[in-house]
Amino acid sequence: MKNTDYDIQELLQRDVYVNDTKVGTIVGERHHPNEARVKSMRIQVLPDVADEYMRKPAELAPLPKELVHSIRGDGTVKLSKSMRELQRRWRNTVRIDEKLYAPDEMLDRAVLDNQGEEIGVITGLFRVKRTYKGVIVTTRMRMQMEFGVDEQIRIPITALARTRERLDEVVLSRTFEKVMQLPSYITINSMEEE
Repeated sequence: MKNTDYDIQELLQRDVYVNDTKVGTIVGERHHPNEARVKSMRIQVLPDVADEYMRKPAELAPLPKELVHSIRGDGTVKLSKSMRELQRRWRNTVRIDEKLYAPDEMLDRAVLDNQGEEIGVITGLFRVKRTYKGVIVTTRMRMQMEFGVDEQIRIPITALARTRERLDEVVLSRTFEKVMQLPSYITINSMEEE
């Protein structure tokens, strides 16, 4: 019997399997006030699985909730798809601080510079040739006035240093003023939409 309405508390710390292959352990999910927006859980991936199925191994990765098939009799979580499908989903992610994030885990996060100044909120992702190169940020009015930036800007993924899970934030690697001077920032904001 397939049930997709498992509560995260039922799944925490359970091992995840695709057939007989252990993939990792569920460690949580994004903290977001709108539960309907949370489409992925966080999984701690086994090193050998990460080596084999990721372009560049990451310790933490998203696990789409829709792939959860059932909880087996022994308490482990069974996925409904193959390792190839999981690998395909992991390719469609953003890497921040050696952790993978699904696009749905990035939306609505606040963006702060390394001094704690809020730049704005992520409203989309920017792709170039099937690879996420940046986040689209709707900037705060104060930032628009102070720095003369548009209402929507793109910030390169390479400028994102880390996430703060409890606060649902993404922190830049430097001040916003310095990010604006990066060649990658200048390039990504001059590119046309694909």
